[in-house]
Amino acid sequence: MNKADLIVGLQWGDEGKGKIVDHMAQTHDYVCRFAGGHNAGHTIVVEGKKYALHLIPSGVLNANAKNIVGNGVVLSPKDFIKEMSQFDNLEGRLFISDKAHLLLPYHALIDQAKERMKGDKAIGTTGKGIGPAYGDKIARVGHRVGELLDTEKLASKVVEFFEQNQAIFEVMEVEVPTKEALIEELEGYKAILAPHITDTTQLIWKVLDEDKKVLLEGAQGTMLDIDHGTYPYVTSSTTVSAGACSGLGINPKDLGKVTGIAKAYCTRVGNGPFPSEDFGDHGEKLRQNGHEFGTTTGRPRRCGWFDAVAMRHAVRVNGVDQISLMKLDVIDGFDEVKVCVAYEIDGQEVNYVPYDLETANPVYKTFPGWDKTEGVRVFDELPDTAKSYIEALEDMVGCKIGIISTSPDREDTIIR
Repeated sequence: MNKADLIVGLQWGDEGKGKIVDHMAQTHDYVCRFAGGHNAGHTIVVEGKKYALHLIPSGVLNANAKNIVGNGVVLSPKDFIKEMSQFDNLEGRLFISDKAHLLLPYHALIDQAKERMKGDKAIGTTGKGIGPAYGDKIARVGHRVGELLDTEKLASKVVEFFEQNQAIFEVMEVEVPTKEALIEELEGYKAILAPHITDTTQLIWKVLDEDKKVLLEGAQGTMLDIDHGTYPYVTSSTTVSAGACSGLGINPKDLGKVTGIAKAYCTRVGNGPFPSEDFGDHGEKLRQNGHEFGTTTGRPRRCGWFDAVAMRHAVRVNGVDQISLMKLDVIDGFDEVKVCVAYEIDGQEVNYVPYDLETANPVYKTFPGWDKTEGVRVFDELPDTAKSYIEALEDMVGCKIGIISTSPDREDTIIR
């Protein structure tokens, strides 16, 4: 039986997973998304055309691949339908788990209201409703995609939920729709999504039993994981490789090769600790060179140097077999390149990710820079200093770097 290959983000998200999933999807029969919602954003460039994917698996750009949205995802029907409109003929190529949870417009309104009420203690979420949707799931008051098939019954349950929580909605100034308006909205979703709704657990078991090649696609990154990230400045789902099992209904023995995605530097969106953040000219240069503005929100990303301590942690948590190092070309032209090799916390040097990173200061090792790696497709053609940097990173994080990306273009990729 074939094992499912897995792609997982190793930093704070935005590592460039979309390009590598797209690259690997060319050789896989199924691409499956196992967690997160439309707060994730993958930008893929094919023949100069840009596609922004938030919920649809990146395999959609391979005409021969089929795509599964697993039960671990929270799905906004409105945004999913908008995304579907970029593509033709998705019937038979796109499957949505009937057990995935619905993210409805009121979840986003609650999210935004809560962030407003927190003031300067806001987490810095995308305001898309991801947290409230997962909150409802855990509180057992959520609604699943399969319920869309009976809109009358679903609308009644949503209205009942509104009535029970009326006081809270009033305080948050969240407008409650009428049952009629709700049915109309849900009917619109059902008309487009119903042909794609299925029991994806049974489907994925079947395709694995048939020895099909399956690729599992994570969202966000390890340092945003609800358990293993910089809590509370994290997302609401399990973003690590183990999340693929619960998010799709497969078991750990079904997992094959794990490819971890990391940038050659580091970025973070929203609030929360980021020890290797650079607040000066270098951070700004990384932001401009790397076009570090959110796919989903357009927000400028916080930028800094590669964090080898967090990366070592992520490699172990995820059981990574190889790292795909993205955006090497963004650090072209720097005189020197820094890597965070330890944290200094309360006068002590620490070489692991502790419970709290709020007071961690980076301990840096400096490497000589290089002129140009952009567009290089063969490892031996990289500048010697860039090769030394990559080999040093491998030693520091204890994992092979098997793929190196030297531009956003699909073809500008070194496979070692």
